[in-house]
Amino acid sequence: MGTRHPRPQPRRLADKLRQIRTHLSYTLEEMAQALAGVKMSPPDKSYIHRFEAGTREPSLLVLLEYSRIAGVPMEMIVNDDLDLPDSLPSLSGYEWIVKRVRRSVR
Repeated sequence: MGTRHPRPQPRRLADKLRQIRTHLSYTLEEMAQALAGVKMSPPDKSYIHRFEAGTREPSLLVLLEYSRIAGVPMEMIVNDDLDLPDSLPSLSGYEWIVKRVRRSVR
């Protein structure tokens, strides 16, 4: 039986989730309300605080909802090499991908 290695965790995820909430001028309660449609247990401000403190990792569905709310591709949230834009929402996920592909083709 082989040794199971934990998957790498994005180092900047908690900071980016906090940055999204603060850029949108949401309180912890308002962010919990914005994410209410996603299966979270419990969907309250303490849950959001744990994401932002890095003590709990959000599910894929929660990350997708953060991405939708912020108007940025999920890759921008989870990739430590990418920074969030200065203002949110900026480009839609599709627009960002097209722009990135065009830049790499040149």
